Amino acid sequence: MEKIDCAVIGAGAVGLAIARELALAGREVIILEAENAFGTHTSARNSEVIHAGIYYPTGSLKARFCVAGRKLLYTYCAERGINHKRIGKVVVACDEQQLDGLHKYKKQAELNGVDDLRLLTKEEVNTLEPEVIAVAGFLSPSTGIIDSHGLMLAYLGDAENAGATLVLNSPALSGRISDDGIVLDVGGAEPMQLACRTVINAAGHGAPALARSIAGIPAETIPQSYYAIGHYYTLTGKAPFNRLVYPVARQDWLGVHVTIDLGGRCKFGPDFSWRDSLDYKFDESREPLFYEAIRRYFPGLKDGTLQPGYTGMRPRLTGQGKEAVDFMIHGPRDHGVPNLVNLYGIESPGLTSSMAIAGYVRELVD
Repeated sequence: MEKIDCAVIGAGAVGLAIARELALAGREVIILEAENAFGTHTSARNSEVIHAGIYYPTGSLKARFCVAGRKLLYTYCAERGINHKRIGKVVVACDEQQLDGLHKYKKQAELNGVDDLRLLTKEEVNTLEPEVIAVAGFLSPSTGIIDSHGLMLAYLGDAENAGATLVLNSPALSGRISDDGIVLDVGGAEPMQLACRTVINAAGHGAPALARSIAGIPAETIPQSYYAIGHYYTLTGKAPFNRLVYPVARQDWLGVHVTIDLGGRCKFGPDFSWRDSLDYKFDESREPLFYEAIRRYFPGLKDGTLQPGYTGMRPRLTGQGKEAVDFMIHGPRDHGVPNLVNLYGIESPGLTSSMAIAGYVRELVD
């Protein structure tokens, strides 16, 4: 049996950020990744947006880590030359009935410490985004876009330069709590057992199942996992927008919004529906719903200009008919196991929050 100081399970953006943080703090770190590359699931299938921190309940981990993480991320990207752009976002009310929702968003953002929003009249929205039809809106200048792969490469590079090791095709299958740490059973071409002083379960969608497979973690502390899929369509031709555009939407998702990637490609999404398992299959029958939703604020959308893009799946902790809950980051105080941190339900704004989450996890295991 091999011995290691710290094992981080999962090499998505959050796992890599945590590995970087621990390695820079002087810990001996091994990163276990089940796939043949890092960041192949949630971290590679999202909008690549640097969120400002507008929508999340005041005092929640999502609100705190998004606002703090956004500031850390912009500084880090500038220092490391990671491709990003502070493009800005316009949130719009498409009709009078959405005005209350618009003002609630703005108030919530201000309670979260987002202090740079500017209300926009109908005419001001039209000046900023001539193709958008709205009765009012507000501008979020600190919203941006990022090359998520480039960010993960930088996290991994920092971690490896500080002595961390990434091991691919090495799924953590099960484990047990021992007197001096946690023993992990690791699969792959060369199965092994690792005796770890510290374990960070950042396995994304698989985090609850992994926690259940480790003997000694109280079952009542482990949440159920649910699968929410979002589809993205791309727009053919030149993007008709200068910024991201988000319509006021229902409570549990942000609607079919506009994102623009760093190559200038315009994308619409994500929508929101449930699946029974991790299944990225694209459901093209949803196309008419996209046209209907987008034309509420972009009536100039022409038939035949939407092309299937990709899907992403949120690691949700609540099922159909229930509101989304906060990030769940369980340390020793939550489950009673020393030197173990389980991260559950790290959906949006996980990418934006990654550096702030990493600092929090380091504090939990210091």
